[in-house]
Amino acid sequence: MKLRLETAAMDALTVRLFDAIDESNMAWIMAADEALRRAFDHALIDLIPSYTTLLVHYDCQKLTFAQASTLARSALRNLTPADAQQGQLHEIPVWYDERVGPELPTVAQRAGLSVEALIERHCSHDYCVFALGFAPGYGFMGLVDEAIATPRLKTPRRRVAAGSVGIADRQTAIYPLLSPGGWNILGRTAVPLFEHAKRGEPLLRPGDKVRFESISREAFIEQGGDPTPLAERGDTPMEEQA
Repeated sequence: MKLRLETAAMDALTVRLFDAIDESNMAWIMAADEALRRAFDHALIDLIPSYTTLLVHYDCQKLTFAQASTLARSALRNLTPADAQQGQLHEIPVWYDERVGPELPTVAQRAGLSVEALIERHCSHDYCVFALGFAPGYGFMGLVDEAIATPRLKTPRRRVAAGSVGIADRQTAIYPLLSPGGWNILGRTAVPLFEHAKRGEPLLRPGDKVRFESISREAFIEQGGDPTPLAERGDTPMEEQA
């Protein structure tokens, strides 16, 4: 870990702890999150942890940039990693099927696996939630097994159904609501991530873990899932709609 402070705005600084993404970073990131919250106290407006950095938004009427920098360095001087078990483990049931996960066969073929083996690989790891962003409740998770890592679609879709579970490079995520997107979609979950976020209580938080569980179409529907195929929702890539 190499601490660097960078100017993000007149009232914000970026605390950079690492240069490369790694699951082991999160124990340090979460420890830094706690230490910075204590140190900045009432001068803190917002604090956003991410893969390798934390963004500290502070009240510039209470602190100058120099004071904020000194405060951050002091808070992190004797930092020790947080308990890796402090995050919550979420088990997310997913209906993996080509009707709602159109890239399922493509990703499997690219990895030299059967669809069943691909699903097993995707469900065999507890993914770390690195950051929240893009949409309310959207958690960027990783790291996906290199064998099934897949680049983003060359042309994003205009509409990706809420609950869609996808892969992009070595990351995986769940779309919390209907939105554009360029990730490879493998399946769909009925877990209402957007509803949690709308209440100000996001289900996924940085430092949490997510474990995917393969379920049947029937179980997915019983849980309140919408089984409408992507193709029937008009969710084709943009170039196909031109």
